[in-house]
Amino acid sequence: MFNKKDAPAPDAASPPPPAKRSAMKSNKAPSILSADLTIVGSISSEGEVQLDGNVEGDVRAGSLTIGEEASVKGEVIAESIVVRGRIEGSLRARQVQLASTARIEGDIVHSTLAVESGAFFDGHCRRSSDPISDKPATGSGGSASGASADKPKVASVPPAAPPSSSSAASTGARPAAAANADPFASSKA
Repeated sequence: MFNKKDAPAPDAASPPPPAKRSAMKSNKAPSILSADLTIVGSISSEGEVQLDGNVEGDVRAGSLTIGEEASVKGEVIAESIVVRGRIEGSLRARQVQLASTARIEGDIVHSTLAVESGAFFDGHCRRSSDPISDKPATGSGGSASGASADKPKVASVPPAAPPSSSSAASTGARPAAAANADPFASSKA
C-alpha cells in the first residue's frame, strides 16, 4: 500500500518547486550601498536597503536603513525606515524611526513615528493611515490645512502703540477706536 516505488526519485538537476522559490525570494540579503558610493539618480527596491553613501535623487524601498554618514537629497518612500544620517526632502513610510544622529530637513508622512532624543527635524509631520499612497500637498508650505493651523494670523494683531505715559500704552494694548488717532490725545483728556 505505501510503497516507495510509487513516488518518483528527486532529480538533482531539476529546479526546486515554485513554493520554495518564493520562500527563497523573501530571505534575500539586504542591498548595501557603501560609504564610498555616490549615486545621482533614483533607487528603487522591493527589498531591504542599507544606505551608507550619498544619493541625489529619490529612494524607494521595502525597508530602508540610512547610516550615520549617509545623506539623501530627494524623496524617500518605504514601508519601514530607520534614519541615522541626513535627509533633505520629504519622507513617507508606515514606520519611521529617527535615531539620535538623524538630521531631517523636510516633511514626514507616517503611520508610526519614533524619535530618539537628539534627533534633528525641521519640517511638517503628519500621520496618515496609508502614508505610502498619500500624495504630499502641493506648494512649499506643506499641507494647506496644517500651514494655516500652525502659523498665527499676524494681520489680526493691531500694531504696537508708541511709548507714552498712559497705562494703556505701557501694557501694549490700545483701544481699537484709537488705533489711528493721536497717541498723545488720550493722555490730555
